[in-house]
Amino acid sequence: MTLALRRADFSDPRLPVFLQSHLDELRPTGPAESRHALDLTGLRQPSVRLWVAWDGEAIAATGALAVLEPGHEELKSMRTAPGMRGRGLGRLMLGHLLEDAAARSVERVSLETGSMEFFAPARRLYESAGFVACDPFGGYKEDPNSVFMSLTLSAPASPKVLRR
Repeated sequence: MTLALRRADFSDPRLPVFLQSHLDELRPTGPAESRHALDLTGLRQPSVRLWVAWDGEAIAATGALAVLEPGHEELKSMRTAPGMRGRGLGRLMLGHLLEDAAARSVERVSLETGSMEFFAPARRLYESAGFVACDPFGGYKEDPNSVFMSLTLSAPASPKVLRR
């Protein structure tokens, strides 16, 4: 498996199909008011950075960061294609998104995910990356179907100055 991570090309007809599959997969996991995944229009906003992991010609995974306020972004649209799950693609995408955020001096990344068993692998992934439970953020409210998590990013190391 050779993966290529690229910013989303919204003109690619495969992308809306993959993203709609994500929304369809989430539909039975909880009531509509507890599902917070962005649709294609939401992901196209200038405040959102959507990345796509490609396995050859197939979309293998997606992940996005959405600006909440200066220095604070939300992890959105994390999805691995069902046939590709269990291969570390979620970890790869999460690492890429966190590196992207840190490189842009984002100080905090937060997320909302489901509390149901369906989301347990995602919660384990986020916990293993250092995310911890937090209060609702942004426009979210307490919801028994939601788990809120946040990670404070370390400032990128300043470049070493060479002295002669």
